[in-house]
Amino acid sequence: MSGDVIRSDELRAAPTVWEPFVKMPAPWVRLKLSCTRSVENTLYHPNQPMNRPASTQLAYNRLYVLSQCVGWVGFTAIVIGLGLFYKDVSMGNVWVWIGSNCIGLLLTHLYRIWIHRFNWKQLSWQTLLPRVAVAVVLLSVLWALMDMPLYLSSAEDYLREKVTHGVVFAYSVFNGVWILLLWSLLYFGYNMANRYRRSELARVKLQAIVKEAELEALKSQINPHFIFNALNSMRALIDEDPVRARESVTQLANLLRYSLQSGQLETVPLSEELRIVNDYLALEQVRHEERLRVKLDIDPGALTLPIPPMILQTLVENAVKYGITPQADGGEIVIVARRDQEGLILQVGNPGELTDEDAIRADSVTSDSTGLGLRNAAQRLHLLFGAQASLVLKAGEPGSVIAEARIPKNLMKSTDSPSE
Repeated sequence: MSGDVIRSDELRAAPTVWEPFVKMPAPWVRLKLSCTRSVENTLYHPNQPMNRPASTQLAYNRLYVLSQCVGWVGFTAIVIGLGLFYKDVSMGNVWVWIGSNCIGLLLTHLYRIWIHRFNWKQLSWQTLLPRVAVAVVLLSVLWALMDMPLYLSSAEDYLREKVTHGVVFAYSVFNGVWILLLWSLLYFGYNMANRYRRSELARVKLQAIVKEAELEALKSQINPHFIFNALNSMRALIDEDPVRARESVTQLANLLRYSLQSGQLETVPLSEELRIVNDYLALEQVRHEERLRVKLDIDPGALTLPIPPMILQTLVENAVKYGITPQADGGEIVIVARRDQEGLILQVGNPGELTDEDAIRADSVTSDSTGLGLRNAAQRLHLLFGAQASLVLKAGEPGSVIAEARIPKNLMKSTDSPSE
């Protein structure tokens, strides 16, 4: 912990020491953009497959098997029908066509296995088309080679028409190319259409998540009971101490303005959050008077570090509600901010009892314990800084409780100057 300590009276006397907050996109807007880009990347430039439940994958496999069987049987029937319509066809020709199409069925199945093995369905069209072209040509050549024994078995038909083996081979390759191109078009076209449909469903779910996030963010802002109590306290001050009443009105206006602006911000410097917390505590001191005492232990090197707006204010409000208000003699709120090798540590201590067995992570609390505010604060930390960030409620020194938030150093960027 740094040896330089900023006292609460210094914080109150010099509110303009710190730089103004940096304007950044609202957290739910950043979440929406991030999730939308993720869905678009999956659709147009995907690198990862879209996971499916086992039951859905089984249904897709059944549909594939049915489509393969119906498609190739139908294609064989069409070929035989056209042959009978065009000229007299021997049974040898019929068996050649049936055998050739069975080979086509086998090769397209192996082709599908190759597609899944190398994740071709997740490639963009620009990357996929050259691979498909090469695969179609190679498979057509292989198909023609496998067909040669079938054609040789009915050589009398071809010798009668004076057709050489080279012509038969070239015709077989050409025939295989257009058949496999058509198969590829149908297969990848269906998968693209299906992926687009699933991405649209994901976007609909995303919109619902964004709306829910906005509502949760509004819930975690200024407590209406606090505003009611603050207004009542200011009304009592109007006659007793008009100067202090005007100061309280200014402090409440600052707090409300910050609450509204925080909806458009992703992070703010710690210094800006401390200034608002100071206004909040000044308003609470109007009501609690000498029952509320404040001690600040702030590392100056942490003042420019970014934190989610209203995080520290939520912790302080929780400390006042559960640590000061129930106590007949009140108590002391201790606010600590320090920067270490791991990142930023914020601590808010208040009078109370919390045994080691009762210590729980704030992201698992419910409205029956420490309130919705701490849970939402923990969720916002995780949303902005990942699972490495944490918010913990734990026992401190005897007779005290500490709410501690940690933000990893590698996930923070200093906000030394305001944005343009």
